[in-house]
Amino acid sequence: MTEVRVPTLGESVTEATVATWFKKPGDAVAVDEMLCELETDKVTVEVPAPAAGVLGEIVAAEGDTVGVDALLAMITAGEGAAPAPAAAVSAPAAAAPAGGDAVDVMVPTLGESVTEATVSTWFKAVGDTVAQDEMLCELETDKVSVEVPAPAAGVLSEIVAPEGTTVDASAKLAVIGGATESTASTAAPAAAAAPAAAADVENAPSANKMMAEKGIDAASVTGTGRDGRIMKEDVMKAALAPAQPAAAAAPSAAPRAPVSADDASREERVKMTRLRQTIARRLKDSQNTAAMLTTYNEVDMGEVMALRSQYKDQFEKKHGVRLGFMSFFTKACVHALKEVPEVNAEIDGTDIVYKNFVHMGVAAGTPTGLVVPVIRDADSMSFAEIEKAIAEKGRRARDGKLSMAEMQGGTFTLSNGGVYGSLMSSPILNPPQSGILGMHKIQDRPMAINGEVVIRPMMYLALSYDHRIVDGKGAVTFLVRVKEALEDPRRLLMDL
Repeated sequence: MTEVRVPTLGESVTEATVATWFKKPGDAVAVDEMLCELETDKVTVEVPAPAAGVLGEIVAAEGDTVGVDALLAMITAGEGAAPAPAAAVSAPAAAAPAGGDAVDVMVPTLGESVTEATVSTWFKAVGDTVAQDEMLCELETDKVSVEVPAPAAGVLSEIVAPEGTTVDASAKLAVIGGATESTASTAAPAAAAAPAAAADVENAPSANKMMAEKGIDAASVTGTGRDGRIMKEDVMKAALAPAQPAAAAAPSAAPRAPVSADDASREERVKMTRLRQTIARRLKDSQNTAAMLTTYNEVDMGEVMALRSQYKDQFEKKHGVRLGFMSFFTKACVHALKEVPEVNAEIDGTDIVYKNFVHMGVAAGTPTGLVVPVIRDADSMSFAEIEKAIAEKGRRARDGKLSMAEMQGGTFTLSNGGVYGSLMSSPILNPPQSGILGMHKIQDRPMAINGEVVIRPMMYLALSYDHRIVDGKGAVTFLVRVKEALEDPRRLLMDL
C-alpha cells in the first residue's frame, strides 16, 4: 500500500480544497500520473501518483479541505493494469539517448509559492532545429507567463509535456538531441502523443478554460495567436461583446433571489477567475484585518508641471525615457517616509517591523486584473532610474511577464487613479503594508492665493493607512510633507 499525501503548497499556504479527482477507486495508475487537483487561494496544484498500481480508497473527497501532508488516497499494488501505462511512459525515455548528447529542458523557476504551471504554447515542433536561448514554449501560472528558452543548441527530439499539460516546478518539458538522427528515434512517441494534444493545438489552455467558464463558443472568437490560435486575450475581448448563447444560459445558473423572466433573459453569469478571486479575497482580508483610515489633502501641481515642461526634452534625450509625474511622487514619498517611518513599517504579531529602505509598489491595471510590481530600493534611485524602472515594470505587467518575485516585498504603494479620470478615491491597503497613496486627476480649479482668485492645476491626494500603527498626526504629517515637496521640488534637493 502506498499513501498519496498533500504536497508542499508554498510559503504561507497551509490548506487546500480537493477540486477534482481524475481517477476513481479501482482505476489503474502509472507513476507520476495525475490523480487529483487541489485549489488554494493562490495556485492550483495537481497531485501525481507516487507509485504505479491501482487506486484503492479515496480518503479526501471532492470539496474537502485538507492540510499540508494530509492523506488523500491509497494505492495498492496492481497485477497487470499498472505495468502497461508504465511501459508506455518509458518508451520515449528509452528513445532519447539514441540521438546522443541529449539535453533535458526543465521548468524554470516560477517564483515564490508557485508550484505548478500549464504549458500554453509550443513555438517549436519535434524535429525542428533550435538555437541556444531560442524560445521553445510558454508556461502560464495564475499570475504570470513564463517563456522557456533552449538550454543548448540542437534538434528538438521529444516533447514530454504537450500543450495543456500541467507541470510542477521540477518537471521535464522536452529533450534536445545533438543530431538530427534523434528525430527519427522519437518519431513514434511524438506521433503517439499527437492525438492527445490535438484537442488543444488550436487554442491556448487558458483560453479553453475561460471559454468554458464564460460559455463562449470557440467559433465566435477570432484567434490572434500563432497559426490563428485563440489566446486568453481573444476570449476576454469576445466576452465584452454581446453574446446571445451566454445570456440564454444565465437563467439556468445556481438558484438565487427570484427575478422576472424579462430581466433574467438579459443577464449573464460569469465565473470569477482564480486571479480575480484572489484579488477579492486579499482586498477583503485587508479591510477585515487593518484599522484602515483615509486622510485627504490637495496639491498645486503647477511647479512640477513647469519643471517637467522645461526639462522633459533634455531629460529624454539624455536618459532615453520620458520624464513623468511618477518619479516626482516617488521622490516626495521617499522624502516623507524618512520623517514618518511608521508609514513604511508593518505589524508582525506583537512587533512593529521598521524598514530602513523603500521598496515602492506601483499599482497597475492589466487585462487580467490588478497587479503591484515593486521598484526595489527606490530611496537610492535617481529620477531617471525610477522612470526607467516604472516603464519597464509597466510594460511587463501589460504583457503578463511579471514574475512573482517582482510583485513581492513592497513597503509602500502608489496608486494612480488619475490615469482613468478619477477625481477622488479611498485606496485600499496592500497588506502587510501600512500605507498607500492615491493620486488623482489634475484639474484646473479656482484657488484663493494672497487674497486673489487664481486658476491652478490641482490634484487631490488620499493616504490610506493602518491606524493600528500610524497615528493621525503621523498620517497628516506625511501627506503635508508630500504636498510641500511637490509644490516646491527644490525642497527635495535640499532635503527639507
